Amino acid sequence: MIQILKAAALYFGIVFAVGFALGTIRVLWVAPHFGVRAAELIEAPFMLIATFLAARWTTRRLVPPNTVWTRLQVGVIALAILLAVEFTLVLWVRGLSFPEYLESRDPVSGAVYLLLLAVFAVMPAPLRPATKAS
Repeated sequence: MIQILKAAALYFGIVFAVGFALGTIRVLWVAPHFGVRAAELIEAPFMLIATFLAARWTTRRLVPPNTVWTRLQVGVIALAILLAVEFTLVLWVRGLSFPEYLESRDPVSGAVYLLLLAVFAVMPAPLRPATKAS
């Protein structure tokens, strides 16, 4: 279980760091030129790629048993960490309550965001760890 938690924390950390960097670019440079919705939609494919690469790298290095269930646990635990950190930071930095935060989301880019969260949770599951050459 410790290995699963380590893998989940690393998976979360990689994707969160990429999201933080891309979010900064989105807010400071892209959104002022294209609008919030377009900026969030432009960011989405980059986050999908980051999620795939982080899940593949993490499962190949840290997930001990080669089972879909173990890799799914990594994704779901990472999602729980991500949501806890993201909502804590977002709500604190923006000074919003949770309902206010939900109301402030754009319906289109918000739906894409929810889809990306679901993909983030399940992405490690179908990925096979690299086999070791004998």
